[in-house]
Amino acid sequence: MEGWKELSVLPKYSDNTPGYPEAAAIDAAEVDLARRAADGDREAFSELYKMHVNRVYGLSLRLTADRVKAETLTQDAFVKAWSSLGTYAGRGSLAGWFSRMTVNLWRDRFRHEKRQEKLREEAALHWEHDLPASGSVIQMLTALDLERSLRKLPLGARTVFVLHEIEGYKHHEIAEMMELTTGTVKSQLHRARKLLRVLLSGDRAESHGA
Repeated sequence: MEGWKELSVLPKYSDNTPGYPEAAAIDAAEVDLARRAADGDREAFSELYKMHVNRVYGLSLRLTADRVKAETLTQDAFVKAWSSLGTYAGRGSLAGWFSRMTVNLWRDRFRHEKRQEKLREEAALHWEHDLPASGSVIQMLTALDLERSLRKLPLGARTVFVLHEIEGYKHHEIAEMMELTTGTVKSQLHRARKLLRVLLSGDRAESHGA
């Protein structure tokens, strides 16, 4: 879809924007917009874009930990959505459909980052031996803490944490989206929480020592 790109000035994403759990209520008006957009109605697609671009961009930013890559992923997600809306059957929330499409695009595109992932894994081994007391990681983090710390996580742990803790997906939903076992998802989530506690503890210690 060539013409839709005139909509592509991305609004600033707010960390206070609530997540879209997979179980979000199906909006009949949205389903109608999706049906019309699938039939080629650009005005209907424009409305869908405006309704969902903040969430798609926020998800993209947390998955990629890079604003330029997040903008590219967001653009590509909507380009793909334009050609794929005919596959949306209206049985689940449209927000969840956009999220799954974004995650799938990201997973396929950034698999080549394995070398960078290996470096993160090696660094993570040094973090995990010195863990502070357990607690709710998400409650310990400010928005700035979260963005900074997520960028340092290994790829798999970061993805699972974002989808579960921020986007609100269940373990089995993440497993299906990422083509993992539920056990692997739980393990990655546990690891992400531990590493984030270490990162947060280290950042606070540095700030006190400054």
